[in-house]
Amino acid sequence: MIRRPWLAPLLLLVVSGMAWAQEERILSYHSDIAVRPDASMRVTETIAVHGAGKEIRHGIYRDFPTEYRDNLGNRVKVAFEMLAVTRDGRSEPYHTEAMSNGVRIYVGARNVTIAPGDHTYTLTYGTRRQLGFFDDHDELYWNVTGNGWTFPIRQASAMVTLPPGVPREQIRVTAYTGAQGSRAAAFRSETEPGPRISFETTAALGPREGLTIVVGWPKGYVAEPTGQEKVRDFLSDNRSTLVGLIGLGVVFLYYFVTWAKVGKDPATGTIMPIYDAPQGLSPSAIRYLVKTGFDDRGFASAVIDMAVKGYLTIKEEGRTYVLERTGADTKALAADEKIVANKLFGSDGKRVELTQSNQRSIKGAVDALSASLKASEEKVYFVTNGRYLGPGIVASILVVLAVGFSLGRAEAVPVAAFMSLWLSIWSVGVFGLLNQVRVLWKSAAAGGIGMKAAAASLTLFSIPFVAGELGGIGMLAWATSLFTVLIFCALVFLGILFHYLLKAPTSAGRALLDKVEGFKMFLSAVEKDRLNVLNPLPRTPATFEKYLPYALALDVEQPWSERFSDVLVQAGRDGTTGYAPAWYSGDNWSMFGPSGFGSALGSAMTGAIASSASAGGSSSGFGGGGSSGGGGGGGGGGGW
Repeated sequence: MIRRPWLAPLLLLVVSGMAWAQEERILSYHSDIAVRPDASMRVTETIAVHGAGKEIRHGIYRDFPTEYRDNLGNRVKVAFEMLAVTRDGRSEPYHTEAMSNGVRIYVGARNVTIAPGDHTYTLTYGTRRQLGFFDDHDELYWNVTGNGWTFPIRQASAMVTLPPGVPREQIRVTAYTGAQGSRAAAFRSETEPGPRISFETTAALGPREGLTIVVGWPKGYVAEPTGQEKVRDFLSDNRSTLVGLIGLGVVFLYYFVTWAKVGKDPATGTIMPIYDAPQGLSPSAIRYLVKTGFDDRGFASAVIDMAVKGYLTIKEEGRTYVLERTGADTKALAADEKIVANKLFGSDGKRVELTQSNQRSIKGAVDALSASLKASEEKVYFVTNGRYLGPGIVASILVVLAVGFSLGRAEAVPVAAFMSLWLSIWSVGVFGLLNQVRVLWKSAAAGGIGMKAAAASLTLFSIPFVAGELGGIGMLAWATSLFTVLIFCALVFLGILFHYLLKAPTSAGRALLDKVEGFKMFLSAVEKDRLNVLNPLPRTPATFEKYLPYALALDVEQPWSERFSDVLVQAGRDGTTGYAPAWYSGDNWSMFGPSGFGSALGSAMTGAIASSASAGGSSSGFGGGGSSGGGGGGGGGGGW
C-alpha cells in the first residue's frame, strides 16, 4: 500500500476552496459621496457581489434609514430619492418597500433569476438633512456600508468630495469599523485636492459589520438651515409635538377662562388686628378655611387644642406619642373636637398611642374631622369648583391620545397611549406619597428618633413607586420624545395647579378670611408693647397656651412662641422645677426651649399623625461620541 501523506491536506484545500466559491459575499463596497453647497448630497454606491443562487437569486436589496431620533428623542426625517440602479453596467429594475424607519430597495425583478457568479451593482440616490452643523465646524458623519448586511465584505471604501474652496489643512477625518458600537479603526485615509477625502478598510468586515466615516470642515462652505427652517422641519417631523403644543394651549385656555369666571377670589377687605378667633372658630376650622381643605396639621392643631382645654394630655414615651384622657368632659371642646374625642376614645377609652397598630381609629378620627369641617365650611365659606376641573382632565386625556395617534409609528401608539393613561393615575399617587415623605421629614427635624425612623421607612417604601414613575416616563419618552413627555408633565401640572386655583371663597368666606388675617396679624406680630396697649391681654403662660393651637393652625407658632419666651423663662424661675405645660410631657420643651417648643411640637405631632393614619405597605462623530454604525446613511442589505 502506497502512503500519500500530502493527499489529505490537498483534499481539504480543494473542499475549502469549493466552499469559499459557493459562499455569497460582497467583494468590494465603494461609495462616492458628493457634498453640495446647498447641504444636499449625491451618493453612488458600487457593490460587487459574488452570488451562488442561495440568497442572491433575483438580486440584492439595500435598506436605507430615513428616520432617526436625535439626542432628545425627537424624530428627524431625511429626504431620499432613488436616481438610478444598474447591474453590470446596464439599467436594472427595482422596487421599494416602506420600513418602520426607512425604505428598502429591491434591485432586480421577481420573475428574473440571475446567474451565479460575480455581479456589480450601482445605486445612485440623492439625500438631504444628513449633515451636522456645530458651533465651530460642519460635519458629515456617515455610515458608508451600514451594519445590517448579512454577507461579509472583503473591502469597503469611500470617496467624499467637498464643495470647492474648503482648505485641505482644516479638514478633520476619522472612521470606525466593526460591529454596531465598535470604535475599532481598521482603515486608512488620504486628503486629496478638490478637496476629496478617500477612506479604505485595512481588514475584511464580517456579517453585520460596517464602515462609518467622519469628515469635518470649517463653517461657511455649506448652507446651514436658518432658525425658521429648523423650526419648520422640526414641526413637520414631529407632528405629535405640534399636536401636543396645540392641545396644551387649548387646555390652558380652558383653565384660564374658567378661573377668570369662577375661580377669582373676591377683593380683600381692610385687614385690622383682632385678638380672638373670629366667630369662635376652632383651630382646625380656621386652618380648613385658610387651606380650603384638610391636612394633618389641622388635625394636630385640634388635638393640641383639646390638650390645652384639659381634655387630654400628650406624652412622649420613647419614640411614641400617647394621648391620654384626663377624665374631663367635652363641654369645653368645639363641636368638631367633640367628634375627634368620640372617634379616638369612644365612651370608655383612656389611652391612644399614635402608632400604626391604632391606624384604624386614628384614621377614623381624621376622616370624621375632615367630613365635619367640609359639611360646615364648604359651599358656605368657599367653593372648590371641582365640576369645572373634570372637563380639563378629560381634555388633557384627549390631548394625550391625539399625540399618540399622531406619532406616525404604528408600533409606538399602543405604548404611548397606555403609558400616558397609566402615568396620569400613577403620578397622582406618587405625588401624594412624596408629599407625605416631605411632611414626615419636616416633622422629623423637630422630632425624636422615632419620627426620623418613620420618615426613613416611608422614604424606602416610596422608592419602588418613584422607580415605576421614572420607568413609565422613560417608556413614554421612547415611544414619543422628550418634548412629548414635557407636554404630558405640563398637562399634569396644569391639572394640579388649577385644582388649587379654582377654589375660591364666597363673599361670606372672604369677609371671614379678612378677620382670620387680622387674627393672624395679632398672633405673628413682634411689636409686643404696641399690641398690648391696643389689647391688654395678660402676657402669661395661660395666654400663650390658649392661642398656641391657633398659631399652629396659621403657621405662625414660631413668632408666637418667641413673643412669650421671656415670660415662660421667668415662670420657670419662679417655680422649683421650671415651667412646662401641664398637658405635655416629653423632650420638646427641654430640647427646644420656650421659643422653639410650639414649632417643634406642631411638626412632631403632624408627622406622628401622618404616619399613624396611613396604612403600612399600602452627537458629533469626533471625540468620544462616535462609533461604527453611528451617523447618517447606514442600514444594510442582503440578497433576494
